Amino acid sequence: MAKHGKKYREALSKIDRMKTYPPQEAISLAKQASYAGFDESIELHLRMGVDPRHADQQVRGVALLPSGLGKAVRVLVFTQGEAEKLARDAGADYVGGDELIKKVEEGWVEFEVAIATPDMMPKIGKLGKVLGRRGLMPNPKSGTVAQATDLPQVIADARKGRVEFKLDKTAIIHTPVGKVSFEDEKLLENLAAIIDAVMKARPSGAKGQFIRSASIATSMGPGIKLDLAPTLALSTS
Repeated sequence: MAKHGKKYREALSKIDRMKTYPPQEAISLAKQASYAGFDESIELHLRMGVDPRHADQQVRGVALLPSGLGKAVRVLVFTQGEAEKLARDAGADYVGGDELIKKVEEGWVEFEVAIATPDMMPKIGKLGKVLGRRGLMPNPKSGTVAQATDLPQVIADARKGRVEFKLDKTAIIHTPVGKVSFEDEKLLENLAAIIDAVMKARPSGAKGQFIRSASIATSMGPGIKLDLAPTLALSTS
């Protein structure tokens, strides 16, 4: 196993590995421990009390981050007819039907969010190999399949800082919270929005303690354990 470098060890020395930190303190500590030469992301990791092998224990949803993610979001909309004008007027970067589908099928994926109207879903099914592995495939469960009249709101939500979360095979959810350069209060607001969305996504098959542990870390830095009680208290559920 590769040894961590000097900067990582210095960052680690600032953290008490046996302690769990209140959210506000953990965010401040993560920023202090950041050492990379770029504006690192701060990420949240949740260990869930569900079994990903069971269909009724899957956890998946969307969180709208009030302070965004600190990056430009390019939005693509698969639609046709009158809905194309609605999507363009709402600020979508790329809008279209068959020609756009063909372009993506050939490997073009220069966008961060893909949205589709229901009438386009049979046509874009063949894009699963291109979009699926990148997490870009429109899906009703993630709110990226929308009626034409709902496109303005869905596009606006995508621009604000819309993050999808999904349980992985090890029963952990990983999701970005924001950037190290964000004010502490902005990161706390984003963290609260994610916790709230995850709690609301509790599946019918979940029993006992839903979220078992939580931690945050910068892109390059060590993990910081969160005190679970005040972290869950951020949720408005």
